[in-house]
Amino acid sequence: MENLSFNKENLAYEKASKRVKDLKSFYGNLSAYCLVIPFLFILNLLTAPDHLWFYWPMLGWGLGLTLHAVSTFGIGRNWEERKIRELMEEERRNSKSL
Repeated sequence: MENLSFNKENLAYEKASKRVKDLKSFYGNLSAYCLVIPFLFILNLLTAPDHLWFYWPMLGWGLGLTLHAVSTFGIGRNWEERKIRELMEEERRNSKSL
């Protein structure tokens, strides 16, 4: 019984650790975006104000940032949680039958 408790704690720790890494990765990406895009905007206006190109990296990186946000905070979280619980329950039933 003690081993099962340890496994649950270990699993919870690994899950929390992965979540922190995901959040750290997203916020790092967001911070870089917020610093680099204004720099590119200013650089574009100083070097070629008649030809605006800064919006291409802004749109591409913005799309990537949006997808990163969705994977970190949004859609799919409930499905993952349900699937994890389902697999853990199946494993528990299999271990009891042995």
